[in-house]
Amino acid sequence: MRPNTVKRTLLAGGSSIGTMVFEFSTTGIGRIAADGGAEFVVFDMEHTGWDTETIRMLIATTRAADTIPMVRVPATQHHLISRPLDMGAMGIMVPMVEDADQARLIAHSAKYPPMGGRGCAFVVAHDDYAGGDVFAKMESANAEGFLMAQIETATGVANCEAIAAVEGIDCLWVGHFDLTASMGIAAQFDHPDFLAALDRVVAACEAAGKVPGIMAGTVEAGRQWLDRGFRAIAYSGDLWIYKQALAEGIAALRASASGRTSAAP
Repeated sequence: MRPNTVKRTLLAGGSSIGTMVFEFSTTGIGRIAADGGAEFVVFDMEHTGWDTETIRMLIATTRAADTIPMVRVPATQHHLISRPLDMGAMGIMVPMVEDADQARLIAHSAKYPPMGGRGCAFVVAHDDYAGGDVFAKMESANAEGFLMAQIETATGVANCEAIAAVEGIDCLWVGHFDLTASMGIAAQFDHPDFLAALDRVVAACEAAGKVPGIMAGTVEAGRQWLDRGFRAIAYSGDLWIYKQALAEGIAALRASASGRTSAAP
């Protein structure tokens, strides 16, 4: 089984910077992200409508690159969690986790026995279609899979210590837009209540030996999250990065073209 370099770095106390993909379901996007320096790529199924065949392609092509493919599933359900793992995902992000029972279901769905109840299939995508000792594969998959429980509601924050304490959960990932909406302060990321919630999640992770994670829409936001103790950062997503770069380039060229326009005779 492949080593999960991101998980190993994070659980050793380091930081990891990746990105998310929502729009560009191409065979090259994972490799492009890897060449851009992303240590992991999270492919989103919650908001995109992508089906399992699309995710299967994205995982398979990303596994050819030097980055870790992960998937955000749409809900806490066994088959939604185990299926991307069988397709080769090396990390799973689950939205709207609000209590320890949900966290235990995530771990149970993602881990092979005796840690959990993931169904066994070998010489398939997740083990690169290779033979080998099945017991060793199960142990390796349990050790290398990276499980992220998203804290996105006030209830999730209230229970974050219990969620962080669940064996098998590696990361509490704050969904900052949903969390502020749940708290009645939508998109107010400098609000004292939101900042206090972030600090509580980070403290829960530190106490349990888990990793705090969050998405950063800008470099400055990412720096602020790092300073606050977050160690897993997804820098923006494909569609927003493309739009921003395109807008900046076109604006710069328009300014240059305007300066070169000759007066009509």
